[in-house]
Amino acid sequence: MQVENFKAGIWLDQFQYKSFSPAKVDQSWEWLDPGINLLLEHSSRALAELNALSLMVPDVDLFIKMHITKEANKSSRIEGTQTQMDEAIMRKDQIDPDKRDDWQEVQNYIQAINTAIDDLRTLPLSTRLLKQTHAILMEGVRGEHKTPGEFRISQNWIGGSNINNAVFVPPHPSEVPELMSDLEKFWHNETIQVPDLVKIAISHYQFETIHPFLDGNGRIGRLLITLYLVDKKLLHKPALYLSDFFERNRGAYYDALTVVRSSNNLSHWLKFFLTAIVETADSSKNTFMSIMSLRQTVEHEILSLGQRAEKAKKLLLHLYQRPMMSVNDAAEILEVTHQSASSLIRQLEKMGILTEATGYERNRLYVFDQYFQLFIK
Repeated sequence: MQVENFKAGIWLDQFQYKSFSPAKVDQSWEWLDPGINLLLEHSSRALAELNALSLMVPDVDLFIKMHITKEANKSSRIEGTQTQMDEAIMRKDQIDPDKRDDWQEVQNYIQAINTAIDDLRTLPLSTRLLKQTHAILMEGVRGEHKTPGEFRISQNWIGGSNINNAVFVPPHPSEVPELMSDLEKFWHNETIQVPDLVKIAISHYQFETIHPFLDGNGRIGRLLITLYLVDKKLLHKPALYLSDFFERNRGAYYDALTVVRSSNNLSHWLKFFLTAIVETADSSKNTFMSIMSLRQTVEHEILSLGQRAEKAKKLLLHLYQRPMMSVNDAAEILEVTHQSASSLIRQLEKMGILTEATGYERNRLYVFDQYFQLFIK
């Protein structure tokens, strides 16, 4: 199929509404637009550089936990949750009760990402894996009654107050199993010569167009991108997440998806997606470089603590994963008294490594702010 000749699908009459029936994608793809070739070269190089760097960073899995938290927060915010990054790294008992529903959605997404990445060690990327991930995502939150872990058997829609004034109506539920089967075949079809970055760009568009679940499609569809890159060994570590780019360019993101369905303009979507890969990979590389520089500086500084330096280093290993803690957290991590933990935190605060974040007299929280700031730029 030549990209420029792509026909996205047709509208089918249903009872009192029309649904969009997308063309299948498990086929070979070619294009004439040289802009796609140039962006494909740039994105492949940027991704390879990020992958190489992620393998060089000591204890990289510690830092990837914060990348995952950022992805969970950004992807959830695209869907309307209001949780901020500082709230995303807090424990549930530290969150205002009226904000806990949104907070839980972010935490579910973090768990869904971690579980899916672990599952890829024994399972191929598949509709089965996506269903399992969706079940985790929707557990105990808004949408928990919308058949978590199962493809929809009723019609959904995007935008509008009802199906008759919807912005977009995905395919009829009877089409979903066959369309998702076609998409899964496309991921693993080795008889067609299509670059993986083009494959996942088309796959993300197709997944969002099928909208196979009653809820949570945006988050699962964006997670699919990272899962595909890890499954195909383009990334050995799950170090690239596009939701930050998509959230900052939310209007352009939705427009690029919509223009494929309305105008058959797949080229525009491919170029938008590949641009997202380039910018996000470069940003992630810069973050890793900044992390390594900060780590070297901070670990040199704590040597001045003498005998306490080892305990401070142990505390930092936890702060790299979740850069906010209380004195009680520190005492539990270090297996010391509250008084001893408080004394060490005060020293780290004086050194400018930790910053008190609440302004409270009691139940204070301390943030590793220099590190935290690297994830909210």
